[in-house]
Amino acid sequence: MTGGRRSDQLEAARLYVITPDAEPSRVLELASAALRGGADVIQLRHKSLPRGELLTLGRELRSVVRDALFIVNDHVDIALLSGADGVHLGPDDLTPASARKVAGGRLLIGVSASTLDAVPPEADYVGCGPAFSTPVKPEKKVIGPEGVAALARAVKVPVFAIGGVDESNLGQLIAAGVRRACVIRAVSEAPDPEQAARRLRAMLTA
Repeated sequence: MTGGRRSDQLEAARLYVITPDAEPSRVLELASAALRGGADVIQLRHKSLPRGELLTLGRELRSVVRDALFIVNDHVDIALLSGADGVHLGPDDLTPASARKVAGGRLLIGVSASTLDAVPPEADYVGCGPAFSTPVKPEKKVIGPEGVAALARAVKVPVFAIGGVDESNLGQLIAAGVRRACVIRAVSEAPDPEQAARRLRAMLTA
């Protein structure tokens, strides 16, 4: 996929679904269901899988994620080796500048940030939050929908709300002017992940 097409897809993206720390077969099932429901981005995020198995899963996911963007969390090498469209970097990973040196223009680079000064010039998009309280990162201070909206207004790249986002509170983000969201449990723990993704995306694009 060319860089231009990837950038266009990123600009159009609304629903960004992150996979849970589940068995690889379950991760593939959930990603497929989310894609059928209209997910624009799938991120492989697995904190407990050995790196070799993570690469295998990344390559399997790449074959599933054909028309949406495929992002790998944390690992630039696995993103490149699996043919991903991008990598999402946290504070303990390679810096975005270093990742850009390694990957050149082959990967979109995403970062997590809650303030403008935390957004590096290399970032192609930002995951901003926590929008709401979340058990995934309970130590982080919640910035709320208005905090996400403020950052989205301040930068030129797409900003996705992250942190505790689900159907019950997505309306608060939309009311604040935020039309992009990352979800994990809202899809992975839903009784019907495909329908959950479909409803979330419909709300974001309404």
